[in-house]
Amino acid sequence: MFNRRSFLAGATLAGLAAPAIVRAQGLLRDFPFKLGVAAGDPASDGFVIWTRLAPEPMERHGGMPLANVPVDWEVASDTGFRDVVAKGTELARPELGHSVHVEIAGLQPDRPYYYRFTAAGERSLRGRARTLPAPGAKVEALKFGVAGCQHYESGFYGAYRHLAREELAFVYHYGDFIYEYQQDYLYDSGLPIRPVRRYAQRALIDLDDFRNAYAQTLLDIDQQAVRSVHAHLSSFDDHEIRNDWVSDIDNWKMGLDGNDPDAAPPEVFMLKKQAAMQAWYEHMPVRKALLPRGGMVAAHREFRYGDLMAMQLLDTRQYRSDQPCGDGFKPACAEVSGKDAQVLGKAQEDWLARNLARGGATWNTIAQQVTMMSLDRRRKPDEPAKILNLDSWAGYEAPRERILSRFAGLKNCVVLTGDEHQNFCGDLVLKDKVVGAEFVATSISSGGDGSDKRQGTDDWLQLNPELKFANDLRGYLVCEVGREAWQTHFMVVDKVTTPVNTLSKRATGVVENGVAGIRMA
Repeated sequence: MFNRRSFLAGATLAGLAAPAIVRAQGLLRDFPFKLGVAAGDPASDGFVIWTRLAPEPMERHGGMPLANVPVDWEVASDTGFRDVVAKGTELARPELGHSVHVEIAGLQPDRPYYYRFTAAGERSLRGRARTLPAPGAKVEALKFGVAGCQHYESGFYGAYRHLAREELAFVYHYGDFIYEYQQDYLYDSGLPIRPVRRYAQRALIDLDDFRNAYAQTLLDIDQQAVRSVHAHLSSFDDHEIRNDWVSDIDNWKMGLDGNDPDAAPPEVFMLKKQAAMQAWYEHMPVRKALLPRGGMVAAHREFRYGDLMAMQLLDTRQYRSDQPCGDGFKPACAEVSGKDAQVLGKAQEDWLARNLARGGATWNTIAQQVTMMSLDRRRKPDEPAKILNLDSWAGYEAPRERILSRFAGLKNCVVLTGDEHQNFCGDLVLKDKVVGAEFVATSISSGGDGSDKRQGTDDWLQLNPELKFANDLRGYLVCEVGREAWQTHFMVVDKVTTPVNTLSKRATGVVENGVAGIRMA
């Protein structure tokens, strides 16, 4: 229970009385839960619950005093909190932006719970999360969402309100939660448009900058809605730090947005990465094991949904070799076939191999960030040579073949990907043998409204027979997984340049148990 003694025990400022007086004295000048609540990294007996105290989110330190502040939390089996099954107090520390990550355990498997926080006499929004089934339990069905790429300036997050209304076990967020730059104009279907809203900062450099970018994003009520009702499996891609970064390499290329064209040397870039990764941790509902250490986050982890699905969540940025051939979309050079190239790094790749070898699940799911299919990116029939996306697995043929070789020895391998700002899906092929399926989710807002097809899509599909479907609207995926089949529904919205939009199911891709490829329903 929140009381005078618990507050005084956690505070480091002298002369504080009770929570009501704290606010009256101006130490918490407004409602502290403006960034909402979230849950994540579910297990069969619990999950993480998150909030960040920020009465003035866009001000330095979120408008908080530089003191530890106790935050009470409760977890209940009912929405009215009549049956509280767990409770406690966690310190919100200024060193971590007054964020709170509480790891809940001891709950019952495969059921919903509700949670909330209290601090300084104020109570947060109510959140909801669901535990996973018990390890190895026989499970017949699973339904979950996939989303990411949410450039704040490109559009509103109305798709998240639709996603919040879905009945899901969890949401996998593949990254690009924030973008690291402000732009004067964007492109939609190849034409310049004005941003629908503006990032507060031109570019992100230090910890305060990154904190403000997350705060501005989390002030969006549709963003808060989806995080409050579905536990998230959170990852990151490149725009949480810098476009196309890998390892300690700043791969920024000068664009039309006026940002600094000079890439930072590795020792300087790592300082920026350290700040960016701290801000990411402070705003994601992840376990304390993901607290950055020396700027590195142990982001790869496994989630098992009974005996139905084993999901390996990968990190394709921190351990990767530099992009070959100078990066970009261009024909392959000799570096694409480099034997020493890495995407996951040896330790993570070995970890993945061990987990895949364990078996014990009907479906093997690989949740990651960049496209695994090696696709010809030409969209005009008169372009002379095959073009690759060198920031995808297509630029790293040796590690790509190693992963696909492991898939070849397994059944029911499904890869979930983001990054491309478009929907598509297709077969993963190794030496003319289909060894898996890949579903690429479109963006929540990045790329603007888009259209049903990008220019040249029909030519692109003809050049890549492994592709089954392509679409250029915004939205998310809903995956329905059963014993006999996996269905991925491509859910799209008509526009993102207005706050309210209309949702529809654009297509459904199906993978049958024991059949490696995709067919469209």
